[in-house]
Amino acid sequence: MEEIKKAILEFASASKKTRFYFKDMEKAVQEKIPTAKAREIKKAASELINEGTLIYFSTGSTTMYGLKDRCASDEPQQ
Repeated sequence: MEEIKKAILEFASASKKTRFYFKDMEKAVQEKIPTAKAREIKKAASELINEGTLIYFSTGSTTMYGLKDRCASDEPQQ
């Protein structure tokens, strides 16, 4: 799980955008850890949200994630 969290944080910090979709995060993690399953990645992301490292956005029709340090919830998408 820690390895997946590390891969998520690396992707989030290197991402050009401050917010990203789960599918993009999943793809980046699976490039580093091919055996990682979507459910494990989602659990790791949820733990990072609970720790306060990642934040979760919901626009009603879509769900996005972002690093807490890089974006604020009321900031427009870059």
